[in-house]
Amino acid sequence: MTTVGVLTLLFLLLALYCGLDPFKHSAISEFPDFETFEVEMPAWSQVPTEKDTENLLQKSEIKFLNQIQGPESIAFDPLGRGPYTGVADGRILFWNDHSWTDFAYTSPNRSELCDPKPSPLSYLKNEHICGRPLGLRFDKKTGDLYIADAYLGLMKVGLEGGLATPLTTEAEGVPLRFTNDLDIDNEGNVYFTDSSTKYQRRNFIQLVFSAENSGRVLKYNPATKETTVLIRDLQFPNGVSLSKDGSFFVLCEGALGRLRKYWLKGEKAGTLEVLAILPGFPDNVRTNEDGDFWVAIHCRRTMYTYFCGLYPRIRKFILKLPVPAKIQFLIHIGGRPTALVAKYSPEGKLLQLLEDNEGKVVKAISEVEEKDGKLWMGSVLMPFVAVYKLP
Repeated sequence: MTTVGVLTLLFLLLALYCGLDPFKHSAISEFPDFETFEVEMPAWSQVPTEKDTENLLQKSEIKFLNQIQGPESIAFDPLGRGPYTGVADGRILFWNDHSWTDFAYTSPNRSELCDPKPSPLSYLKNEHICGRPLGLRFDKKTGDLYIADAYLGLMKVGLEGGLATPLTTEAEGVPLRFTNDLDIDNEGNVYFTDSSTKYQRRNFIQLVFSAENSGRVLKYNPATKETTVLIRDLQFPNGVSLSKDGSFFVLCEGALGRLRKYWLKGEKAGTLEVLAILPGFPDNVRTNEDGDFWVAIHCRRTMYTYFCGLYPRIRKFILKLPVPAKIQFLIHIGGRPTALVAKYSPEGKLLQLLEDNEGKVVKAISEVEEKDGKLWMGSVLMPFVAVYKLP
């Protein structure tokens, strides 16, 4: 056989292997009904180009390394104690100035399946049993801690801690499938996100790849115990944070990479508007004492992610190739996890940008909480909390 013939045969065999994926290596091999959806990306010219050329986040202090796994959300109680954080094994932990202690947990079905493991991702297959607390917020009036558990819905635990109480697990007859983040207004109403009604958190990579639009923002009224849907048909809604005056909340749209403002009061009440186009894809957002918003951005937007967002059929074809989900995910985030946080004014002006674009010190930030001149940064994928001292 000639060299051309050998190469042709090898090409055909490779094409056959990629088409059949006999060893089920593709990112979507376990999801026979998987579909991809177009993302209404902003014009490329609108994507911010500002960068932190000094990589200031590399000056962060890494705290509690390997003492905690996947601290997604960081919270301090009304007396300023903490931090409190939810971790991958389903517990909420409290730092008492000397050590981490158990404060609360979300699942009544904890067992040896929830015992310590070497990394946050090690818990994925058992998260639905152990619970996975994501967003945390304290009610400043009552001191109660509200919890968005990815699998168990919106929950609450009192000052004494212990097993959290479920508050709501569905809305309009549709179960909460990926409860993600929350905030509480002065009347005790809770605004929270359900990132998808199709994919659970343990399949978050497939949700990212799909960009399906079943996400919702909901409101829980503690007086009536009713849950209503405020916004629907969203592509991976994530963080939510009320403005300082409570007139609106800001929502992170993960798939689109932007912030949106939902008005709660005034002439615009009940309406949505775009607050800012982000340089990447956001996780959580938190309001500081000045009323500005700190956004944790998981990764920068690249031309590859932009292209894949615009062309879902091509994206699905690529995902069918025998390339594992973790590799596909790394390609989407630029090859390695990095760190990027941005501060925006209530009007959507970019005020500050901090990053570690090499991921040398900080990476895969999920949330930024500003307290006493410091940024406390959690990560759902990392075994530490990073602390950056503001100048």
